[in-house]
Amino acid sequence: MEKVGKDGVITVSDGKTMSNELEVVEGMKLDRGYISPYFVNNAKTQKCELENPVILIHDKKISSLNSLIPFLEMALGEQKPVLIVAEDVESEALATLVLNKLRAGLKICAIKAPGFGENRKASLQDLATLTGGQLVSEELGMKLEKVTPDMLGRAKRVTISKDDTIILDGAGDKQAIAERCEQIREVINTSTSDYDKEKAQERLAKLSGGVAVLKIGGASEAEVGEKKDRVTDALNATKAAVEEGIVPGGGVALLYASKVLEKLKPANFDQKIGIQIIQSALKAPTHTIAANAGVEGPVVIGKLLEQDNWDFGYDAAKGEYTDMVKAGIIDPVKVIRTALVDAASVSSLLTTTEAVVYELPKDEKEGPPMGGPGGGMGGYDY
Repeated sequence: MEKVGKDGVITVSDGKTMSNELEVVEGMKLDRGYISPYFVNNAKTQKCELENPVILIHDKKISSLNSLIPFLEMALGEQKPVLIVAEDVESEALATLVLNKLRAGLKICAIKAPGFGENRKASLQDLATLTGGQLVSEELGMKLEKVTPDMLGRAKRVTISKDDTIILDGAGDKQAIAERCEQIREVINTSTSDYDKEKAQERLAKLSGGVAVLKIGGASEAEVGEKKDRVTDALNATKAAVEEGIVPGGGVALLYASKVLEKLKPANFDQKIGIQIIQSALKAPTHTIAANAGVEGPVVIGKLLEQDNWDFGYDAAKGEYTDMVKAGIIDPVKVIRTALVDAASVSSLLTTTEAVVYELPKDEKEGPPMGGPGGGMGGYDY
């Protein structure tokens, strides 16, 4: 997170060695590779590498040769490598690009635009902002045949593999990029769709922070899977902490929150009981942690509630009272808050429900019934 920033994308994947590795990609990474393997110009790495290319960004399919010829003539005049990003490049247009690459030695590559629908257009506009170009769109009154050099994006280096494209050092204006990032943040804050928020977050990361990949290694598939789960949990907790901050862990944040409820003045007996129920629930995490450590929960809770220092808590691992923040025992505010809100929501639902259906627990002391002639299947009740 220090490498890519709070808006950066951090992914966890399987490593190929015994140790853990961190790979950081600076710039924009698109989840699209070259359309044809004939665009490869580095046989060793099986990649297409373009130095200081011009970039055409188009939101439609390119299939007609007539619409592409004016652009190719202009690109040849630029005497620079060419990257084409479009919805698709097919038929005679693709054949022409491949022939120009193989016979004329033109350094060129074409990739499909990332995303779908409105998200694709937004991603292409992000790319145009990053590279200092324009999105060539008929909706904006621009045609492929009328493209001029100033409408092309530029970058210091572009590397295209079979699966993805990395654009480094785009020539876009820093102020324009910052404004675009702010627009995306506004989309994240105002969107009511989790899917839209997730896609906007990915766009923001690609435009501003870069991409980091944590490659988890191990001696076996089981070990790698276990370590990946732990790393993913830690990563999610860290992201949550960065978003909304932290509180002392060990359940003490909720425990001390229960003291605030003592200041409430219930209007009737029912409200009084409701407050007591919530106070009891807020004390439950600390009580459970203490009980699991083999100590009396009520004793621990009583001692903590006598304190004025709200960072003070019980370290169950060491069996001692300490400053939880200084000891590194912390919880993300977002995790605690959402857990409390979700618990309250479920409790409210159950309170207003007339009936609840649940499965009766089986008596573990009873062995499974023996199967036999005329008998039922073992382990089932009839």
